[in-house]
Amino acid sequence: MARKRGGSGAKNGRDSNPQYLGIKASGGSIVKAGTIIARQNGTRIHPGANVGLGGDYTLFAKVDGKVTFSQRRGRKLAGVVPAAAE
Repeated sequence: MARKRGGSGAKNGRDSNPQYLGIKASGGSIVKAGTIIARQNGTRIHPGANVGLGGDYTLFAKVDGKVTFSQRRGRKLAGVVPAAAE
């Protein structure tokens, strides 16, 4: 009798870390420049005014201000209204 498991048992046991996706700053919240607004796979939410898009589709604030979410032509947009404009 074999004392070790067959080949398939050794192929299990790996797991990947979670991606921590989602909205990080809700609408109406105050953010500083560089703050992450949303982490996502693909452009589920598109960048609006004063919002940048990272290489991994992360949305981030370019200026200090208040986060806003809106829709235009069926697309969800995230924007930041500058603090001085309020």
